[in-house]
Amino acid sequence: MSPAPVRVLTGITTSGTPHLGNYVGAIRPAVAASRAADVESFYFLADLHSLIKAQDPARTQRSTLEIAAAWLACGLDPSQVWFYRQSDVPEITELTWYLTCVAGKGILNRAHAYKAAVDRNRADGEDDDAGVSAGLFMYPVLMAADILIFNADRVPVGRDQVQHIEMARDFGQRFNHVYGREWFTLPEAAIEEHVATLPGLDGRKMSKSYGNTIPMFVPPAELKKLVFSIVTDSRAPGEAKQTEGSALFQLYQAFATPDESAAFARAFADGIGWGDAKQRLFDLVEREIAPLRERYLALVARPGDIEDTLRDGARRLRERYATPLLSQLREAVGLRNLSAVQLGAMEVEAGADKPPLAAFKQYREGDGRFYFKLVEGERVLLQSHGFDAPRDAGQAIAALRRGDTALADAPVTAGEGVTPAMVQAALDALAAVDAEKAAARAGQA
Repeated sequence: MSPAPVRVLTGITTSGTPHLGNYVGAIRPAVAASRAADVESFYFLADLHSLIKAQDPARTQRSTLEIAAAWLACGLDPSQVWFYRQSDVPEITELTWYLTCVAGKGILNRAHAYKAAVDRNRADGEDDDAGVSAGLFMYPVLMAADILIFNADRVPVGRDQVQHIEMARDFGQRFNHVYGREWFTLPEAAIEEHVATLPGLDGRKMSKSYGNTIPMFVPPAELKKLVFSIVTDSRAPGEAKQTEGSALFQLYQAFATPDESAAFARAFADGIGWGDAKQRLFDLVEREIAPLRERYLALVARPGDIEDTLRDGARRLRERYATPLLSQLREAVGLRNLSAVQLGAMEVEAGADKPPLAAFKQYREGDGRFYFKLVEGERVLLQSHGFDAPRDAGQAIAALRRGDTALADAPVTAGEGVTPAMVQAALDALAAVDAEKAAARAGQA
């Protein structure tokens, strides 16, 4: 039997109009990654998240349409990946509440976005929570639900989002521990170290907040006008020009082949005029964007088709994964059919001394290093050494769970009074749960 594909989940912000920076930095590489044969890809429009900041209903609707059309126009294939709108999967919001009930407020207090808002308020002499909505505070729990509901293995994020993945792991692990079973896969952050960042018209990072963007799908004449407005220096035609630090050259590189970039660099050294250089950039960008623009305009002209695509994706995804999982979770947390209650069974259950399933807990200490421990109830079975990165700690945990690393060779220390046999029994119990879960997933595939 072939191994189950790796599940990779990507959230798509539904605010604003997509620009060339979005295309080069996110859309183009994500669409390319979606074609990998050994990956099950999930792409969702994060429209519930957008409500934290955007509270203009017409703008929310329009942005969702534009972003969905942009990804489809750029080659995302709904027949090959899961493409859906967050708000069309109500199980996500239900799971958010279950996770809220196990999430530690202290952890949420440390979320970057919330801490930044508190710091601004303190700097302005305001109350810590002035202007802070519960939506902003609870954002990490909703994000955790997005990830955990489909048991994603990897989530591509920038370094500023790694904390949210660590929180998702923590909430999932707490739920697993409280309800005595490995309900959730603990996701790994796939850190995007080499995300292309395009300069905008003024040379700063292309960003809507700077007002320096080049929208993806403007008409050719407007695209040319924007390209010709890119800030350059005062060097005249015939004077050699520097490629380093040149927004024009960086934009060209993002769309050119290596040979084309090398030729453009030679033209800079030979003193190409800025007008000629901008014309070359426009021709290059238009060559790639023109067919995408044509598909995009055809898509937004049929908004009902996009609506059908998103609803169909959500419907199939709910049937296959979300609805069955939430049915199990309701049973797990005790939201059960009351007609099935048997008082005698309840009394036996209440008196039973059932040992808790062991659980790995991963965390970061004040020394900046990452650790994990294996606990069984309140008892610490194993305590790890420090790791430089959360991924290293996660890989060590995975090796222990799979049995790839012998206890004697693992970077761990046994807890007080704990024998190797006790640890092995706990690991064997986890392995049995993992095997059961893998068999269930294989059956769904």
